[in-house]
Amino acid sequence: MVNIQDLYKKFGKNEVLSGVNLDIGEGGIFAVLGPNGSGKTTLIKCLLGMVIPNKGTISVLGSNIKNGSAYRRKIDYLPQIANFPSNLKVKELITMLKDLRGKTMVDKDLINLFKLEPFLDKKLGNLSGGTKQKVNIVLAFMFDSPLIILDEPTSGLDPISLIRLKTLIETEKAKGKTILITSHIMSFVEEVSDEIVFLLEGKIYFKGSINELKTKTNQPDFEHAIASILTENHA
Repeated sequence: MVNIQDLYKKFGKNEVLSGVNLDIGEGGIFAVLGPNGSGKTTLIKCLLGMVIPNKGTISVLGSNIKNGSAYRRKIDYLPQIANFPSNLKVKELITMLKDLRGKTMVDKDLINLFKLEPFLDKKLGNLSGGTKQKVNIVLAFMFDSPLIILDEPTSGLDPISLIRLKTLIETEKAKGKTILITSHIMSFVEEVSDEIVFLLEGKIYFKGSINELKTKTNQPDFEHAIASILTENHA
């Protein structure tokens, strides 16, 4: 599904990704974790062709991303910060993206799931942060793509909407989709993830299941296992 080889990215003198090698298979939920500045968002933007690496190769769904942007039509993406014109109504934004993508969308069930019907005629600038995030989640899932990338998807969600998001993620996983998530909420990651990828200072320090991580670090729980990696590499 995703293959990354020897990936490097610098911004000026700051090396954000340093020789990343990563294989992510088809089907399942994969969490990319790491402290702020570890390279998570840069890695995702490299996958999407939004950031050009200095070195390395990336293949997504069997296509080298240097061969063109067509592969992106098979990816749904929720950015950490989604910037849409604030004067657009929610229904106008949905229609606009449908026209841009030119794909069949499954927005009605998603709108019902997140109880967004009362907000369809409201402008984005008049929505609360949590409601905007629910709109963004609908946009990220509505084109039924085989690869879904979610950058901090729980941001601003109330507890009920968080439960609905978890249910949605599990439903999409059951269809055989691959879902890539970044999150700072360890309880959320532990509940939904099949595997985690831990980035630190632009390098991958661990890839595997949470149980494997706990065994490797000899820690009783997930949070202590993550803390153990950080302590060990900043000792």
